[in-house]
Amino acid sequence: MNGGAPIPETVTLRVPFCVVKRGGRKEMHLPEGARQPRRTDSALTKALARAFRWKRMLEFGEYVTIAELAEREGIAPSYMTRVLRLTLLAPNIVEAILNGKQGPEVTLARLLEPFPEEWQKQADQYR
Repeated sequence: MNGGAPIPETVTLRVPFCVVKRGGRKEMHLPEGARQPRRTDSALTKALARAFRWKRMLEFGEYVTIAELAEREGIAPSYMTRVLRLTLLAPNIVEAILNGKQGPEVTLARLLEPFPEEWQKQADQYR
């Protein structure tokens, strides 16, 4: 070092953020305008993958009923039907989820609740 100012022993860095609950866990949200890295929601991604896999298995006749498939998967048929409904989501919502661009209001718990069949109404609901 060349005789400049002494190096302090501690440095204080202040970063404004807020903590938001999302899908049962807490996340830090930076203020408006701050660039946030894209991060996919693994629970949503996994649920979408399962839904489309189960749909394909039913469509190709690997299993005749949801009850039969649910038994094989070791889950309740009522849960399976809620997850299978995710295959009815608008393609742009599915794409946003897979790219980590969905809004904070789009959680697995919320998507497992009934949602409109019409894609435009879904877009309005999940803005």
